[in-house]
Amino acid sequence: MFTSTGSSGLYKAPLSKGLLLVPSALSLLLALLLPHCQRFFVYDLQAVKDDFQIWRLLCGRIICLDLKDTFCSSLLIYNFRIFERRYGSRKFASFLLGSWVLSALVDFILVEAVWYFFGIAAAGNLPSGFLAPVFALFVPFYCSIPRIQVAQILGPLSITNKTLIYILGLQLFTSGSYIWIVAISGLVLCVPIWMANFFSWTLEPIFSSPEPTAEARIGMGATVDIQRQQRMELLDRQLMLSQFAQVRRQRQQGGMINWNRLFPPLRQRRNINYQDGRRSEQQASPPLEVSEEQVARLMEMGFSRGDALEALRASNNDLNVATNFLLQH
Repeated sequence: MFTSTGSSGLYKAPLSKGLLLVPSALSLLLALLLPHCQRFFVYDLQAVKDDFQIWRLLCGRIICLDLKDTFCSSLLIYNFRIFERRYGSRKFASFLLGSWVLSALVDFILVEAVWYFFGIAAAGNLPSGFLAPVFALFVPFYCSIPRIQVAQILGPLSITNKTLIYILGLQLFTSGSYIWIVAISGLVLCVPIWMANFFSWTLEPIFSSPEPTAEARIGMGATVDIQRQQRMELLDRQLMLSQFAQVRRQRQQGGMINWNRLFPPLRQRRNINYQDGRRSEQQASPPLEVSEEQVARLMEMGFSRGDALEALRASNNDLNVATNFLLQH
């Protein structure tokens, strides 16, 4: 059910870990030990507008006062950690911060529109918590995460690796009377492709700078932290290759993914069987033909052409299996 969100745990997801621990702990603390302090964390736009309590825009949009919202949003953040692993903590934090700030403006607009057209005062009844960025993450989740069928019930109805996450989002969407305002504030922040292309065409030539030509190559990371991170990633990759090489020696070849092609065994030392090794290499089967259309689809998701080719060859041209494996690793 959770195969699309990568391997379990919070490896390479420090921001997601912080969003899971800190707001959840504060929400439990306010609900169980400090209920008299909950009034300071109410998301009240009417108080912001009339009494200029600007601090409510900060305190009221971080901590959930409803434990059901805390539980659902924590599960969703855990499953959306795949975006932090894929794009990095800085880009993920920029997306969350941008959606968190812009959604406050959209909340004001929607509240005023509801009051103007329907005469409903919803400014003082909005739910508290870090909810708008969570709903905003459903847009890239729907667009970039592949849909893989897990089971099938009642004939045409199928359960996929994304079904439970959508159910959690629906549960969060229906947990309050006016939470739909916060949900819409997060979902409408998706920038259309035509608008992104327009600003790229108009603003990129102004703010971009030419690539330096007479600058010496720095080599490995320019700072100690970057060098340490690159060395750790290299060690992780070598360890993973050795583990799969060991599994390859213990098991027979089979399954949906051809692991021998995706993770070739480590080069062995030359020995007296060198001629036998060359003879076996000459008799090896030619590489599997890969569809360029499937390669293009994987490259549109952000993967390199080399990774896409290797994954498709290893999965026997199964696009869903190849995409799922690339997202997990």
